[in-house]
Amino acid sequence: MAAEDRPQIYLISPAEIDLESFPDHLARMLDAVDIACVRLALAARDEDTIGRAADAVRAVAHERDVAVVIETHFRMAERHGLDGVHLTDGAKTIREARKLLGTDAIIGTFCGISRHDGMNAGEAGADYVAFGPVGATALGTGLPADRELFAWWSEMIEVPVVAEGGLTDALVLDYAAITDFLGIGQEIWRSDDPLAALKKLIAPLG
Repeated sequence: MAAEDRPQIYLISPAEIDLESFPDHLARMLDAVDIACVRLALAARDEDTIGRAADAVRAVAHERDVAVVIETHFRMAERHGLDGVHLTDGAKTIREARKLLGTDAIIGTFCGISRHDGMNAGEAGADYVAFGPVGATALGTGLPADRELFAWWSEMIEVPVVAEGGLTDALVLDYAAITDFLGIGQEIWRSDDPLAALKKLIAPLG
């Protein structure tokens, strides 16, 4: 696949990370694979826990000129020197996040399987829109985002689009030409060797 047609890799963190080991795993991954952005997507709701994780991930990623966005907690993004936020509620809080973080921040949002929500998010100023799941997973409602949605979006809408949730190597190949980013997370963190799993998953990209 030609480089200009190849989607970029958008790495999504595990829901829980061990700060003793994860920064080294992340560094190894960023050194081995061309990754455009890292999303810190923790299940934790403790501000200190999230903040320490944000600082650790930022240090590793920024040393390698890789952007970091935090899921949901946009008020923590500026405080911890992150590049932006990944929202999970469509267009609802985009304008509020933009007002706080400014024009240079990355603000993306998950819109499930809804073309309408995606268009609203784009009109509200999202820098990217994520749809999913594309494969078998419980992400969102569990209903898959139709391939036709990505095909239509990539042809009609200029806002970059992320395909995420339940990716397989077959889906990576199938969606490569109709998405700007592949959001990869749970697919690799279950493995004993996440880097090897990532390389295998994206091998169809060439």
